[in-house]
Amino acid sequence: MVLSRRWSVFLVLVGVWTWVIWPRFLVAIWQDDRAWDAAGHPTAFFTVHAVLIAVSLIIGTAVGVLGVRGWRAGRGS
Repeated sequence: MVLSRRWSVFLVLVGVWTWVIWPRFLVAIWQDDRAWDAAGHPTAFFTVHAVLIAVSLIIGTAVGVLGVRGWRAGRGS
């Protein structure tokens, strides 16, 4: 499959957007009172959101890499 330049740019932008938004969300979750119990241990609230963030960053990275690869493949033609 060959990606057009527009789709490649879109995928790269989605990857960048993911890396701009999700780390900021992690900071917000980290600072939320619901993230830690009285003993200072992470709660289920924190764990669920941390997994969500990690998976989103992995997917965003994969999408961004596909966009870069599509862009590079388009340069050769």
